[in-house]
Amino acid sequence: MRSLPVPGPSCQAFVTRHTSERQGADMPGLYFEEFESGLVIDHPTRRTVSEYDNVLFSSLTLNLAPLHLDAEYSKNTEFGERLVNSLYILGLVCGVPVPETTLGTTVANLGFEEITFPKPVFHGDTIHVRTEIIGKRESKSRNDAGIVFFRHLGLNQRDEVVCNARRNGLMLKRPS
Repeated sequence: MRSLPVPGPSCQAFVTRHTSERQGADMPGLYFEEFESGLVIDHPTRRTVSEYDNVLFSSLTLNLAPLHLDAEYSKNTEFGERLVNSLYILGLVCGVPVPETTLGTTVANLGFEEITFPKPVFHGDTIHVRTEIIGKRESKSRNDAGIVFFRHLGLNQRDEVVCNARRNGLMLKRPS
């Protein structure tokens, strides 16, 4: 099992080593053959979630729940303040890994098997992401691709899991 700590030179060394091994490849994503069960990548990109992020995303998706938008309403909830929209967090947790995993080598996101949000996210929380490869298999319908099973964990600044998503991706095989 390869594991890369967050953040720091180990992940960058992996990306640099991987990119140089690819000898001029246009995209840094991993090909199907390069994924190994048990591979863990702690992605170096972190994102502090702002009020703007939450209000914009909630508004664009027409999620007008007062728990996301109304500070006065939210003061009287068990949380005492507005929560960040969980679908924004899911998008962030699945987006952060793209440069180190799937950029330019993914065919399609095939879906999610499980998504949970064990802890709430508030304005000002900083999210980082850990990806684990939990399996892979050959595609039954395509010779040029295989299916990779990802677990993406979103963690806040206290290393509490705020999002746990199991996702399946159709990944290109290395060109012959």
